[in-house]
Amino acid sequence: MHQLPSLEDLGPLQDRSVLVRVDFNVPRTADGLIADDLRIRAALPTLRWLQRKGAAVTACTHLGRPQSRPDPRHSVDPVRQRLAELAPGVELLENLRFDPGETADDPALVERFVERLVAGHDAYVNDAFGASHRAHASIVGPPQRLPSAAGRLLAREVEVLGGLRDSSRRPFVAVLGGAKVSDKLGVIDALIQMVDSLVIGGAMCFTFLKARGNRVGASLCEDSMVERCRQLLDGSTPIHLPYDLTALGPGGVLGDPNAGGDVRQVGADVPDGWMGTDIGPGSAAEFGDVIYEAGTVLWNGPMGVFEDPRFGGGTGAVAAAMAETRAFTVVGGGDSAAAARHFGVDREMDHVSTGGGASLELIEKGDLPGLAALRRGNATGDEGDKEGRADAT
Repeated sequence: MHQLPSLEDLGPLQDRSVLVRVDFNVPRTADGLIADDLRIRAALPTLRWLQRKGAAVTACTHLGRPQSRPDPRHSVDPVRQRLAELAPGVELLENLRFDPGETADDPALVERFVERLVAGHDAYVNDAFGASHRAHASIVGPPQRLPSAAGRLLAREVEVLGGLRDSSRRPFVAVLGGAKVSDKLGVIDALIQMVDSLVIGGAMCFTFLKARGNRVGASLCEDSMVERCRQLLDGSTPIHLPYDLTALGPGGVLGDPNAGGDVRQVGADVPDGWMGTDIGPGSAAEFGDVIYEAGTVLWNGPMGVFEDPRFGGGTGAVAAAMAETRAFTVVGGGDSAAAARHFGVDREMDHVSTGGGASLELIEKGDLPGLAALRRGNATGDEGDKEGRADAT
């Protein structure tokens, strides 16, 4: 991957106006308040650096999924208030997705939106790693019009996740969980070429277990993926599957311990009518041993339904092993980042990604639309925008 333009490449910024695309799509409570401000705090190094250089900083973000029109339920007002506390003086535009041009397929609509977005700004910074796997207007449009750079957060994400392809600290182990094999097949195929072994937990393990000949009961299983899982198991890269499981009996409800249904430890075969909901304690210990012995560990996806305290043991054990190992530890965003925070080990990780889908796509494909846009913009800026860059310096 070619090097991204850095903040330093923008030149002197005194009295310049800089537009910064951030990812402040923060989790919110039912009444619209911020539940976790991690994504806001993650952008502070970039925002504060720009301010110290004398720039007037305007941030922009999406929030939720409004239907391309203003919707008070998705207003950035609570985010703007928190940002004012953390980075006084940084302006925040209203939700980008209130404008249909942000996600439109109509080039004319996109063009008009981008022109409005960049108007009055002298430079653009992309620090929204979690949104850079989507070719939305605010991600790919401004680098075509303004001198542009990667923010500190984006640059660090690319450095760590892009560097996994050439990881020199071996063994390199990937711990994968989550619901469906089909959602992660691309990254599994990519990781098979990179890692020394895979550890598979979460609901996706049941498709692998069925491919190995085990019974899965009423567990989530993608029958259409069984043959592909069998091929992966027959490959040269070792795949660790659980040999014991925690299962919920008939009548039980995930997330509601009062609904009834027995909880039982079973082997690798799940009884008829029972649902596998977590890896068992023996498998959790074995997975921990694999993590302890690794040189590099990538963790993406919980081992069970950890939000339900009955089924958090496996994920908690992996989280503890990630905190205790001497390996270089990377958490691939999304549910695994939430799990790391839930079990209080997020600060013990070497890197916690701010983008779930973006982190997987970068590992799988080696590039993202937002990164390619910055490189293209920088390449054209070296020639076509030379005069403008000279003015900026």
